[in-house]
Amino acid sequence: MWQALANGYAAEICARQGFDWLLLDVEHSPNTLQTLLAQAQAIAPFPVEVIARVPFGEPVALKQYLDMGLHTLLVPMVDTAEHARAMVRACRYPPHGIRGVSSATSRGANFGSDANYLHEANDKVTLIVQIESTTGLANIAEIAAVEGVDALFIGPSDLAASMGHLGQPTHPAVVEAIATAKAAIDGAGKPAGIFAVNPEHARQSIAAGFRFVSVGTDIGLLISGAQKVLGEVRGQG
Repeated sequence: MWQALANGYAAEICARQGFDWLLLDVEHSPNTLQTLLAQAQAIAPFPVEVIARVPFGEPVALKQYLDMGLHTLLVPMVDTAEHARAMVRACRYPPHGIRGVSSATSRGANFGSDANYLHEANDKVTLIVQIESTTGLANIAEIAAVEGVDALFIGPSDLAASMGHLGQPTHPAVVEAIATAKAAIDGAGKPAGIFAVNPEHARQSIAAGFRFVSVGTDIGLLISGAQKVLGEVRGQG
């Protein structure tokens, strides 16, 4: 479930419902580091994997999220293997990367109480790159082959726009492109994820072998719930 309300209370409500993972979105939501932290803290007591989508693929953003204890990151708009390798390096301490060192003030290191954090942190990171353009699609085999890229996530809406089918994520050409992307990800032996546009699409994606599937957004739940109750009260449901 996508978290776009940028609110710890909403995140806690969703965390209680039984989802396998919640994604805190910073690319298309009004999140700040403080609202991100509040949501991470609200979700922490529950057996839910927290994923954070950074606003763009830049090392400083990744460093701040990792220090905050958000060790599963989704990087949008990854179009080349070179960009993917740069993101891998940004997530890792030297000599394997360029991540700046901070542990005493880092939530990820339990504020210095985790004595082994600096030596184990590289292995705790899960890096997911998002494929959502024709360029990324053309380079997907090379991107998937990058060591340190743990999974690839397909964004149908942006991919559709890039292909000239804005607002049509289920256009036959887009569906075919997604199948091609899925085959390339499978060929690299890595998990594939996708943003499902509706519950039926989610079921189809799971049946097709996608390993992690977004089934909606917190904003979508609020809107659909509001429309449903209004329709029922007004006799339109």
